[in-house]
Amino acid sequence: MIGHTETIDEFLAHRTADVEEAVRHAAAAEIMPRFRQLAAHEIDQKSGPHDLVTDADRKAEEYLTETLPKLLPGSVVVGEEAVHADPATYDAIQGAAPVWIVDPVDGTRQFVRGESGFCTLVALTLGGVVHASWTYAPARGQLAVALRGRGAHLDGQPLRSGSPAPGRDLEIATSHPDYTTDEQKRALLGLNTEGVRPRPCGSAGLEYLAVARGELDATAFSWEAAWDHAAGLLLVEEAGGTHLTLTGEPFRVTGGNALPFTAARDEATARRVRGLLAAGA
Repeated sequence: MIGHTETIDEFLAHRTADVEEAVRHAAAAEIMPRFRQLAAHEIDQKSGPHDLVTDADRKAEEYLTETLPKLLPGSVVVGEEAVHADPATYDAIQGAAPVWIVDPVDGTRQFVRGESGFCTLVALTLGGVVHASWTYAPARGQLAVALRGRGAHLDGQPLRSGSPAPGRDLEIATSHPDYTTDEQKRALLGLNTEGVRPRPCGSAGLEYLAVARGELDATAFSWEAAWDHAAGLLLVEEAGGTHLTLTGEPFRVTGGNALPFTAARDEATARRVRGLLAAGA
């Protein structure tokens, strides 16, 4: 079993292309053939009408769950659909083995509507630290890869988040109201102020990519599910951005975070957004 950072680094130095191939294959074989082709019986609700799952989600996760541990013996997979079936599988994130955190179709509502704003998210973690991530938007032909300490790239080109232009309103993607408690709603209301333009988020993975590209200034999210955040948070970090919880600490994929939290293009923006959320709370 892999048990130390150097070995993870060795793996990433030689096998990132294999992970990329697995992610691309999952999308090509299981997701894209169903894009705009879904039948009613291939779509189900989980917790409610805004929480959907399709055969594409299930089949892509099954493929990645079989394939990724073969690339890295001793590793395990924590996938969104597997956790829905058995919540105890989420506990592996706290364990000693390397963990692949997988969201097979992030933005399932968009996928079901036949829109291109969805992606496959894969992150490799060890001891709660995200070491690598892959964000693949197959309908847009985009693949973003982040390696801890080695930067972030979109289709082979370096990503730099930069800083917002002085005097311009901050654009912030926020949690859907259906996924917020009353307390979190009050905190998010702190963003309704001069100089800030909050809007509902789409696919979390693509919102993180937009922050890493400098197209979106920040996010403000109120849920902890690691498959939605692990890949994108590393992408933002390696592009030059940062993330803070309501108490001013970095977000932990292992949980126990003070919510809502923000990921932003730079530290100053993250601190500003966190301050507004704290004032609202």
